[in-house]
Order: sequence, then C-alpha cells, then structure tokens
Amino acid sequence: MTALTREAIAAVDPNDSLGDVLAQPHQIGDALWRVEAAGVARGDFPGGLLVAGMGGSAIGAELAAAAVGDRAARPIRPVRDYRLEPWTGPETFVLCSSYSGDTEETLACFDDAIAKGISTAVVTTGGQLAERARAEGVPVIGVPSGMQPRAAVLYGVIAALECAAACGAAPSLRSDLEAATPMLERLVAEWGPDAPEDSRAKALARELHGSIPVFYGADHTVAVARRWKAQWNENPKLPAFWGELPEADHNEVCGWDRTAELARMRSVFIDDPEIDARIRRRIEPTAHIASPATVVSFSGESLLQRVLGLVLLGDLASVYTAALDGVDPSAIEAIERLKAELAD
Repeated sequence: MTALTREAIAAVDPNDSLGDVLAQPHQIGDALWRVEAAGVARGDFPGGLLVAGMGGSAIGAELAAAAVGDRAARPIRPVRDYRLEPWTGPETFVLCSSYSGDTEETLACFDDAIAKGISTAVVTTGGQLAERARAEGVPVIGVPSGMQPRAAVLYGVIAALECAAACGAAPSLRSDLEAATPMLERLVAEWGPDAPEDSRAKALARELHGSIPVFYGADHTVAVARRWKAQWNENPKLPAFWGELPEADHNEVCGWDRTAELARMRSVFIDDPEIDARIRRRIEPTAHIASPATVVSFSGESLLQRVLGLVLLGDLASVYTAALDGVDPSAIEAIERLKAELAD
C-alpha cells in the first residue's frame, strides 16, 4: 500500500477496527454514564484499587494510574493472574475487568474476591462475569459489545478512574475527562484517515514500518509503552516489546550492541514533560545507543489528556502499520488457536 487513505485501509480492515479507534472521543461520555448507572458505592479503602484483568481488559488500570500520576492517594494496580495477590483483603476494592465476561483468569479472581468478602465491581459486556456479579449483588458496569476488547480501552480507563475515586485511591478526574473529549475529537481529525499522508500517526507508522519496535516509557509513560507494544502485536501481528527507564539502562541497553546483525529493530522512547528529570535526562543518551531511535511526545493541558492523546496516536499508527502490510487488524487467529487448544 502506498497511500493510507480511508478507502485503502477499508480494503484490508473488513471489521472496521479503524472506526473503533476513531470513536474514542465518544467513549468518554458514554463510559462516565455507564459507571454512574452501575451505582458503584463510595467508601474508604486504605488498600486502594486492584483491577483484575488480562490483555486489553487490564491495560485500562495501568493507563488510569498513569493519568492520576502524583495525585494518587493509594495504590492503583492491575493483577494479571488466576488469583488476587495473597495479602489482598477487605481493605482493598477490586474491579474485575473482562470484555467478554468469560476470561477464565478474571473469573477466578472474581470468585477469590467474593470468597474473601472483598468489595467488588465488574466491567464487562456480559458473559459469566456479569451473571456471577448479579447473583452476588455486585455492581456491573456495562460496556458495548461488538468490538475487540482492545478497542474498548477508554471504557476500561474510565471504569478504573471512577472506581479509584469511589474507593479513595484518587481524586475524581471527571472534569479532566470531559475536557479531553474535544481534544480527542480534534486529534481524530488531525491524525485520522482523511488527514494528509505526512500527518503524525501516518508518519509514525511509515517510520516504524518494516521494523520490530521496542517501546520505552518512564514514569507515567510506561503504561503507554505497554499499550503500544500490545497494539503492534495484535493489529499488524508483529513481534514488539516494551521496557522502562531507568531499569533498561542497567541491562537491556547492552542488547542493542548486536541488534543490527540479528534483526531490523527500532527503539521508540515515549517522552513527557512531567517525567522525573533524573529519568528524563537518560532518554537522549539511551536513544543514541538503542539506535535507530524515535522519540515521541504529546502536548496536552493535563497529564490525563497527554496519556489519552498518546494512546490514540499509538492505536492509529498500529492500524496504519497493519494497512501498510495488508494485514487485517481485527483478526486474532493465534489467540483463537491457543484458546481452542486449551479447551481441548
């Protein structure tokens, strides 16, 4: 593919994954309404918020924690496992997140929370998780069905943010969220399929095209790096990796000495003005070693806006990368094969 036009992308995107990404601005208001309608009770939970989920249903918790930043009063953290952390008790609020409602790890964590008498809410389209939650009188935050779980990212972010505010882990970011809607609408116009070929998301896709990307974050951009890595895995079906500074400077940076002889790799450093200055000063010298390198940042009025803007940028660029390779971004055949083997 030479031109990333709407028509050219649609030819390899029969399920309109691009349309789901472009709808992110509209997810904000809908998600806020859905959380409010679920009636999540407010309380004081010294243990903070634990979000049990996998894949696209888990990243919302990390992005929410990133958007809260230094305003967090208590921990906001994910659990990607079959059980909660063994020390989790009633002092912690648990949000179980599964788009399908049938993710076995998340169902196991829900059962664990109920058995321990832990206050819980769920966010899902339905399935067994919704059934079990309603049977136990647990609030159900509904999510629209019909998209890939990773496309419902803002529903997960907002559910985590609102539950964090309800349990005392963070202040309410509702006003910031409402202000983010027009910003995302503007970015959709600037970066979407009708934008020029040298627009930011298209240019990023072309810059990374044909390489194995390694995304590096620091502080609150670590969650963004992990999101981008997963989007490159699932949309263009490419190997991709993520790391974080300063940890990568104590080990992983050595691996770049031999990358040129083994694979066509490219590092991507996700910058932000609020990253700790001691860590931020590491980006440039690390990029010199981990070359070729790209440094990406986004200007927004608030940390929340910058996190959501970076999510949109990565989501669009990953879909554009799939289009450049002629790959259907919605297909997840490897995951489906794995689930079938596990079922057998």
